[in-house]
Amino acid sequence: MTQQDDDRAPRGYHDLGGVGGGPVDMTEHVLEPWEKRVDALCGILVGKKCRLMTIDERRDAIETLGEDKYTSLKYYELWMAGTMNLLIEKGTLSQDEIDERMDQIRRRLGLEAEE
Repeated sequence: MTQQDDDRAPRGYHDLGGVGGGPVDMTEHVLEPWEKRVDALCGILVGKKCRLMTIDERRDAIETLGEDKYTSLKYYELWMAGTMNLLIEKGTLSQDEIDERMDQIRRRLGLEAEE
């Protein structure tokens, strides 16, 4: 280990650059409708007309979700969780508003409420 290596901050759980992660699945992934909605919503939220968040804010929100969430959620699940936390932090939405809307969606789809 060089002196330069000793002076570096330790890697965060999200910093995977240069770390072997195994084979990459190169097959095309067809986006589910909800993934397309998340992508579109995030595009609107960072767009010139809305500007409720920046791409860097969303990235930081994703990277600070915690290691358990960061390593267990899928790509667009990370986007949604980070965006949700960021909008709550900014006071745009409240957790109660999100929970109520999720309950409405679950009822509409005939799903059980999460405990």
